[in-house]
Amino acid sequence: MAAAQDVHVRICNQEIVKFDLEVKALIQDIRDCSGPLSALTELNTKVKEKFRELRHRIQELEQAAKEQDRESDKQVLLQEVENHKKQMLSNQTSWRKANLTCKIAIDNLEKAELLQGGDLLRQRKTTKENLAQTSSTITENLMGISRMMSQQSTPPGLSWMPTKNLSPCRGPSSWDGSSSQNIIAES
Repeated sequence: MAAAQDVHVRICNQEIVKFDLEVKALIQDIRDCSGPLSALTELNTKVKEKFRELRHRIQELEQAAKEQDRESDKQVLLQEVENHKKQMLSNQTSWRKANLTCKIAIDNLEKAELLQGGDLLRQRKTTKENLAQTSSTITENLMGISRMMSQQSTPPGLSWMPTKNLSPCRGPSSWDGSSSQNIIAES
């Protein structure tokens, strides 16, 4: 029966080492993670699962140690269990630090993107102001050109003069003569 226990102990040790290495690899992935937050959350879910499996295997090893017949074997295995627990605690600390570092990096990245967005908003506002100014300038230039063309193209028999009885909207009866509308009329 001792051989079966030795095999079980070796398998537990191998699985503990395997899960420990997988946790360390995932912690490194978290350190390298640059976002988004959903990617970090997914990595954290995987780490939690590996820690759960690691904790379970350590408990199995501890139970196997307590079942040892010889006291010396029991003490050796309990010392291994303590070492594995210390290593797991060290990994948990590394995991927390990696998480904190990653979250700070993601926050800084999002902050930079928001600030960049603010620059775009300022640029857009400046662009709208520039467009309004350009539009106003173009309108003034067109009005000036229109006045110049009307002065140059008036035939000799026509002149500018106000009319009394013409209103473009309501007909001849509604115009009171106080308007400054001018139309071209024959002299």
